[in-house]
Amino acid sequence: MSMADTRFETRRRKLASELAAKRLDGLLVSHLLHVRYLSGFTGSNAALMVFKDRSARIATDGRYTTQIAAEVPDIEATVTRQLNAELLEGVADGYRIGYEADYLSVTALEKLEKVCPEGVTLVPVTGVIEDIRLTKDNLEITRLTEAAELAAQALAALIEEGGVRSGRSEREIAADLEYRMRTLGAERPSFDTIVASGPNSAMPHHSAGDRALEQGDLVTIDFGMHRLGFNSDMTRTFAIGEPEEFLREIYEATLASQLAGVRAATPGTALADVDRACREVIDEAGFGEYFVHSTGHGVGLEVHEAPWAAATGKGELAKDMTLTIEPGIYVPGRGGVRIEDTLVITDGAPRVITEYPKDLIVL
Repeated sequence: MSMADTRFETRRRKLASELAAKRLDGLLVSHLLHVRYLSGFTGSNAALMVFKDRSARIATDGRYTTQIAAEVPDIEATVTRQLNAELLEGVADGYRIGYEADYLSVTALEKLEKVCPEGVTLVPVTGVIEDIRLTKDNLEITRLTEAAELAAQALAALIEEGGVRSGRSEREIAADLEYRMRTLGAERPSFDTIVASGPNSAMPHHSAGDRALEQGDLVTIDFGMHRLGFNSDMTRTFAIGEPEEFLREIYEATLASQLAGVRAATPGTALADVDRACREVIDEAGFGEYFVHSTGHGVGLEVHEAPWAAATGKGELAKDMTLTIEPGIYVPGRGGVRIEDTLVITDGAPRVITEYPKDLIVL
């Protein structure tokens, strides 16, 4: 059995233990991201059944006969168009089978109930696989680090070659950066690249429009690379020519806040306290009303996943979790700043995997 197979088996074993603890006999996994996480299968149509005794079955359609045999050699696979019906067939009377309530539409649930054998009880389940995904294994951390490093290389090349300059549109810069990420191995961007310049930088999720950069602008670039199933996420804010003093002031306050958040991100720290560490710095600088979003989130198979560093964030950080630290100040009509790193939580200080300078760079 390959290392990859062992890793997927380990994840299924953790899931089986959780199912037993919840008095469930099995879980029907329909969310494709979770099918991939638990089996290694990367096709666009599949379902997986994991039982509390650690056994598993997987089903896909005829397009993937060869692929599933190659990617999932250690699970009995069935090729069918009726995925759920096939996986539920033969389940013993009296079994309680969970389904992923967060990822099933009302219509899909009705269809599932129709094919469920009599005597089998369907039970809605939320958060069980997400909780297992919270801490990353060595391969996941390696993949996340590679994606982050390659994305940072793309940004560095864009900046060094003059790609961010007065007269160029936000859209051109976004396309240039995404092209560079693809040539370095990205399958796609992790999300639509944000390039927000001048007054647009005061909008946290402005995308990338037709506005041309001008002298005196701040320009915020928030971007990520999706590679080998994993994502990266980082943000840097640059100045196009010398910015006015006010813009330098909000930049320095944001940077101080971001560094405070990084320092706070250690095992055992409450997620709400990480958010507070960032927010207090911006509050003290007098810009608290302009920090309008939460501090950060996990990054993995999804670019936004648990844990959540917010004022309402639940739980604590633990070793091998990931977390972004991305405070921002957004002043309508004047401009905004966001600085974001992705961290891997370690026993000591967190490891920043999005390495790129954070002092204000004037282009």
